[in-house]
Amino acid sequence: MTAETASTRVDMNAVKGRIMMAMDIMARGNAVCAVKSKGRTLAGCAAGALAFALVAAAPAMAQSNAAETAGASDKANAAETATPSDRVADIVVTAQFREQNLQDTPIAITALNAAMLEARSQTNIADVANQAPNVTLRAAGANNGPSIFASIRGVGQSDFNPALEPGVGMYVDDVYYPTLTGSLFDLLDLDRVEVLRGPQGTLAGKNSIGGAIKLYSRKPDGNGGGYIQATYGSRDRLDFRGSADFTIAPNLFGRISGVYKGQRGYVGRYDYGCLFPASGVPATQPAGSCKVDTQGDVGYAALRGMLRYAPHAGLDITLAADYTREDHRVPGVVLLNAGNSNPNVAVNGVPYDNRFLCGRYCNYTDFANPAATWLGPVAPGFPLIAMQADDRTTYEGWGVSANIKADLTDHLSFDSITAYRAYSTHWANDDSAAPTSLAFSENRLKHWFVSQELRLNGKIGDTINFTVGGFYSDQRTTYYTLQDIRYAPIPLQFVGNDPVNASTKAAFANVGWQATEALSFNGGVRYSKESKDYTFVRLDPATGLPNVFLGALNGLTGEYSGNRLDYRMAVDYRLSPAVLAYASVATGFKGGGIGPRPFLPQQVQSFGPEKLVAYEIGLKSDLFDRKLRLNLSAFFNQYKDIQLTFLSCPQFGGPGPCSLPQNAGDADVKGIELETTIRPTEGLMIDGAVSYLDFKYKCVNPAVVGLAPGSCSSDPALLAQLNPRSPYTPKWKWSVGVQYEIPLGSAGTLTPRFDASYQSAMYTAALPSPAAIQPLAIIDGYTLANARLSWKNANKDLEIALEVTNVFNKYYFLTKFDSSGPSGAGFTSGYPGRPREWAISVKKKF
Repeated sequence: MTAETASTRVDMNAVKGRIMMAMDIMARGNAVCAVKSKGRTLAGCAAGALAFALVAAAPAMAQSNAAETAGASDKANAAETATPSDRVADIVVTAQFREQNLQDTPIAITALNAAMLEARSQTNIADVANQAPNVTLRAAGANNGPSIFASIRGVGQSDFNPALEPGVGMYVDDVYYPTLTGSLFDLLDLDRVEVLRGPQGTLAGKNSIGGAIKLYSRKPDGNGGGYIQATYGSRDRLDFRGSADFTIAPNLFGRISGVYKGQRGYVGRYDYGCLFPASGVPATQPAGSCKVDTQGDVGYAALRGMLRYAPHAGLDITLAADYTREDHRVPGVVLLNAGNSNPNVAVNGVPYDNRFLCGRYCNYTDFANPAATWLGPVAPGFPLIAMQADDRTTYEGWGVSANIKADLTDHLSFDSITAYRAYSTHWANDDSAAPTSLAFSENRLKHWFVSQELRLNGKIGDTINFTVGGFYSDQRTTYYTLQDIRYAPIPLQFVGNDPVNASTKAAFANVGWQATEALSFNGGVRYSKESKDYTFVRLDPATGLPNVFLGALNGLTGEYSGNRLDYRMAVDYRLSPAVLAYASVATGFKGGGIGPRPFLPQQVQSFGPEKLVAYEIGLKSDLFDRKLRLNLSAFFNQYKDIQLTFLSCPQFGGPGPCSLPQNAGDADVKGIELETTIRPTEGLMIDGAVSYLDFKYKCVNPAVVGLAPGSCSSDPALLAQLNPRSPYTPKWKWSVGVQYEIPLGSAGTLTPRFDASYQSAMYTAALPSPAAIQPLAIIDGYTLANARLSWKNANKDLEIALEVTNVFNKYYFLTKFDSSGPSGAGFTSGYPGRPREWAISVKKKF
């Protein structure tokens, strides 16, 4: 990369003035937050004010003589700027360790630049999945804390527990995020998003078996630019975003970005005893004030700073640091079905049943279990202590990274990516969504992760590009939990404080050969070695001694280790300057581990990795003088040793519940995907996507139905014990968006945009519910629509936008949690998506 700057000088008086201004903004921002929250500071108010203040302060350091730098970010922006508005713009991606045009990369990729993210009113990574074929990203429910459910082409993970690996690799600026917790990224000051579908086992490594999602930040380039954006909307939504780019010294650039988001919730929590005083359920709220609070609110703040040193064309060093804080109530839950006759669950003799169904956007959750005496059937008379928590979720995470790119020779370069990340989070969950004593938990995670990746990139002649490298990571997560599970046959109240350690080492190589002007080959291998251990702590919450029922697990350690060789081979042929055809075969895997929720020592078992071999063909085309972009891919995956968690384990005996991950069986997965962008005339753009996926189990481990584990069986009776598709895998998805930029002469432009997306029904668990409940445990298909109207002035530096999301006010579910089957809890709950919302935003660039 190149960086040439004239001699620059920082005006210290201006810097001092801006810092004083920033301190004033910060003070006023915290005062506003305190007033709006009626004395209780909203989550992240201070961090949000700090981010906004720093953005306001940064321009004092900007210089008019900014450096001109090159790279994927700069090339993408330059290409978009240079492309006429009636042509489809190029997007530069780095999926194969080097910069390539999206249309020259033989991988199924959805790539979005910052302008498209903004045009679609997308603010977090889950929003992006609505327009990406065969991709599902969902914010998790209250039982999983601040994490996500992620699935690509039927492969993924929905359990936050650090003992389990994600099936979709998540990256920010090439730094890997190893857990689902903390992975619901805000789209803060991004250059682009790349969604790579299919196994990226050689390019991205383990746990990218389904694919990889990569976010790339805007790099500092010393151009003195930036922006400030403010948004107000439904239920007192208040967002602030901003960034600033500046030159600190010759060849040394900085960029700072911040975001604050706050909004009241949309699912009411009510006191059942207050609403129904004759029910027998004790009231906790005074008569006439039965609403406790509103769940599903937003309280989020993040800040990122970057320094970039680029003294000459052969050296580029970027240092980055970020901080994120969340503080809000748990996601809003509604109870869909309830039925449990266990007397230990009842409150004052009131049984747990459908009387506690509240409605579309409400619940009766109380986050408390009273002191009681166990009634049986096992260990009657056992005392149970009272447990209580509030319904807030907090998350605090930060990280630092160093990305070094150096040219060693004209044909050889070196990349180093070093990172350290840490977070701590706390949340509570009341599974019952009712004022009964079904199950209650309080959870805390403390996590740190360090990684180092080295790459040597080279070129041999004019036809061969290669990359060789290595990767190392080490991590530790401590999972503290306070559990009160009263629906079980035995009284389970215990404290866990489990350390989980994991490490990975990998070596990889990738080679591309341009055999002819039209024909090229690409191949890669990666060898990975991983190890993990999980130590169980099971203490009594009243005495601090080993739990009387689970004490045999206390201090027990389970260990897992394994290795894997993955490969990828791809060939592409340019049929014409406008059309590229490709074919590939690739493998990937998701790491094995130790079952994290045993109730008996014999349930402390390791499970192996799940593996996938994918065959794919595709076409990428820019047709009709680049007025039409049409990308098509078809795939067939052989998915083996699929990891599923089962809630019925009679083969292990004992009266307790079960939650045991196992390698459940094999499946064939096939599908087709199409993405298009159309520019039929100047100012008009149409984009769309459609995907189809057929998931079919081929054989199943007999342990799935409680039999002794054995070889994978294709017995139809066993296959019928699983839902037809993996969780969160719709068969059909489509999306379409239309926008038209209307020129207004000296008054600027007016751009209306409309987006619609559809997904068919999804199962939310591997095992089916009882026949009477199964429809409630499935997320029905639905269509969502968003609209946006934006005005820009003639200089394109001022924008005012009005947006409406969920235009038709569709009631739908993001996730569901079904525990009506073998676990014995007897409930199904759902987490509804946000209703129709409006917002108006003002953005000023400088």
